[in-house]
Amino acid sequence: MTFSGLVATGLLAAQPAAAADPVGYQNVRINEVTSSNNDTVELYNTGSTAVSLSGWKMSDDSFSPQSFTPSATTIPAGGFVTFDSPKGLGDSDKLVIYTAGGAVADRVEWATGKAKPAMARCGGDGTGAWVTGTTAATFGAANASGCPTSVPSVSRVRINEVTSDGSDTVELYNGGTSAVGIGSWKYVDSDTSHSPVSVSSSSPSATSVPAGGYVTFDSALGLGDNDSLFLTDGNGNSVDSVTWATGGAKPSDQRCANGTGWFQTSATATLGSANTCSGGGGGGQTGHLLGGGGSLTSGCTPEAPSGTGSAPAGTSAWPGGLDVTITDNVCAFTTSTGPEGRDVSGLAFDPANPSVLWAAKNKNWLYKLVKSNGKWVPDPSWSATGKQIRFAGGSGQPDSEGVTVGGNGHVYVTSERDNADNTVPKDTIMEFDPAATGSTLTPVHQWDMTSQFPQLDTGSKDDANLGFEGVGYVPDSWLTANGWTDPLTGAAYDPANYPLHGSGLYFAGLEWDGTLHVYGLNSDGTFTTFGTVSTGKASVMDVTFDAGTQRIVATCDNTCGETHTFLKVNAAGAIVPDMTYTNPAVMPVDNLEGFAIAPTSTCVNGSREAVWSDDGVYGFGSGSSSYGHALYSGTFPC
Repeated sequence: MTFSGLVATGLLAAQPAAAADPVGYQNVRINEVTSSNNDTVELYNTGSTAVSLSGWKMSDDSFSPQSFTPSATTIPAGGFVTFDSPKGLGDSDKLVIYTAGGAVADRVEWATGKAKPAMARCGGDGTGAWVTGTTAATFGAANASGCPTSVPSVSRVRINEVTSDGSDTVELYNGGTSAVGIGSWKYVDSDTSHSPVSVSSSSPSATSVPAGGYVTFDSALGLGDNDSLFLTDGNGNSVDSVTWATGGAKPSDQRCANGTGWFQTSATATLGSANTCSGGGGGGQTGHLLGGGGSLTSGCTPEAPSGTGSAPAGTSAWPGGLDVTITDNVCAFTTSTGPEGRDVSGLAFDPANPSVLWAAKNKNWLYKLVKSNGKWVPDPSWSATGKQIRFAGGSGQPDSEGVTVGGNGHVYVTSERDNADNTVPKDTIMEFDPAATGSTLTPVHQWDMTSQFPQLDTGSKDDANLGFEGVGYVPDSWLTANGWTDPLTGAAYDPANYPLHGSGLYFAGLEWDGTLHVYGLNSDGTFTTFGTVSTGKASVMDVTFDAGTQRIVATCDNTCGETHTFLKVNAAGAIVPDMTYTNPAVMPVDNLEGFAIAPTSTCVNGSREAVWSDDGVYGFGSGSSSYGHALYSGTFPC
């Protein structure tokens, strides 16, 4: 039920297994099957990313894996694909679906007459209980119309939680109103050489699940790091199943909501009781958080998140892979002005060198990060501990928040105040030459826009802290190609009208109200203000331009439900929101202030890296694998 794991040694590194088993294959589930007429099978994709079915095979209880011809070679997110079995299916039979690499994606078994007219998942496509339909089959469409009005009591027993961390424990939950006997029920994992084992012979032995209650037992087969569990009743009918990827089921995979929802990794096992789903998200997404751990260093004090709000209406699920890897060392960003290790904010890939990721830490530090053993670490050839930044003249302590790389290769950083005088706003954009030597950087140019935001100058440090939170460089070529209307002239934007501004404009995100403020930064230290852009969100924490999607991306943390709004130029020449996506559900709900998407030149198997930064290095809290870490990596479509 989950996306295949992303190895901790390099999220986008080419791996033979990844090439054979496409990302998201665990989300492809058998959804309906009939053993009459054409012996048709329906597959459903429970994930949010399309999955290629090229090279996939199927088998039953008598013939070896055979190729099949699906109605489409790719199954879209939330979509259906059907095919007719190449060898036929019997009245009492089994169906197993394999990826091109031989991994078992899903399986279902049925007894005599149970697949006539069809067996279908009822109560949720891809995740519901297996029930024999009472009406005609619903191939290629949702199963609701083919499901009975009530689900039999036996089918209300669900696999509710699984661990694969050595104990290899399984929890069953009975969502019905009467006890269900399971003494003759069996289970098996994805190893097709294994024979099913009875639940009653496992330890502890279980013969009945009480109404609204739980039963746990340890798998006699063991459960692997990338495995499945299939549960059948005494007649051989499939009851339920779960599939997880590398790193999954550790500490556990749980149904969220308890007994009915989708499986996702939880930071805490809850065997024998209701699932809390700590560390997971909702929305029908699944995924695993990989990596992390380590001891907090002296003085490294994570900060719990604050300001949690809801996502904008119409928000869509994360379109990339749903597994996420922790990609920094614990307490990696401690500095002389920030010994607690917190406050990593803006992120930006260097478009000229996508192996470099720039990071801004609030307490006047800039980091040039490179990958080493799957982790983003400071580039030792630049500075193994980051470089301290100052305002023009070498003074002050910029409250550095946003970072971007300009068309000239220089690094631009926003500050919303001077930490040495933190009740007074100082909304500035500073330009730094990354080739400059020394451990401290001073700006080549600095532009001060503080006077434009009198609402922040109240004498309150909280108001002063709601200024420029992010910045993104947007090339002139995109603005002109998409017909952006210059707010100053009312005509199509012509860069030649602004000869000192360079090759693009800078979009600064204001945390105060979620607006983007557009500037031309002139080489003589002056600037041109092109007005504001509404993101439709209450706040903005980071801004980036993604050439792959040809969109400006405005990121908001838990204040806006951990969302990213992609903006386009509409037919009237205005920049407007296009799509908004949540984070992968496995991500913590924290002050995740930084976000960057790698250039498409880094694409491997249709995906590229996305990186988030946790301003509070809180993760899922004390004792969790993510506690004390600031950087998370996932994948985004090419």
